[in-house]
Amino acid sequence: MTPEHASVEAARLCALAPVIPVLTVHDAATAADLAAALVKGGLPVLEITLRTPAALDAIRAMAQVEGGVVGAGTLLTPDNVRDAVAAGAKFGVSPGVTDRLLDAAEAADLPMLPGAATASECMALLERGYSVQKFFPAEAAGGAPALKSIGAPIPQVKFCPTGGVTPQNAPTYLGLSNTLCVGGSWVAPEGLIRARDWDAITTLAAQAAALPR
Repeated sequence: MTPEHASVEAARLCALAPVIPVLTVHDAATAADLAAALVKGGLPVLEITLRTPAALDAIRAMAQVEGGVVGAGTLLTPDNVRDAVAAGAKFGVSPGVTDRLLDAAEAADLPMLPGAATASECMALLERGYSVQKFFPAEAAGGAPALKSIGAPIPQVKFCPTGGVTPQNAPTYLGLSNTLCVGGSWVAPEGLIRARDWDAITTLAAQAAALPR
């Protein structure tokens, strides 16, 4: 998959809902129900971070949930790409990029949402063909004002800001012309997952899905 095609697919996924849940799953047995609750609430695109031993099994389980599109986050290495694709991930997300990581994703036909935090990083990715990127860590990198400033000289690039995004500041990001959607973990709090309170998670997802953009 070329970077240009990857960005077209990333833009399509970002258009499906204003929020992509960023999920850290500790118990794969909860994964399918969690995905179903989020999809029911109107958030079909789900990012599972590769930060726990259960992550790949969670991707396998969520990949079977009707209406969902499951991807793998925190991709750092070519091996991460290989494992994510084998588990059923339909897209990948990275906090930053290396040539080896992008080479592996392109070879595996895995659409990527590559991370960038500065104008130089955005330009380097755009030069390679990636016009849809993850702005990370969004709040620590200057928040919506920084993203707006980057958008002025580089309007070709659209973003999914992630990192410190909350229900309170998400509307500000979503109001920017260079923001397609945001990534956030607030729609699936760990306490609700442990309690298996899927109705509450569906309610949070519906509130997030209703955010204007």
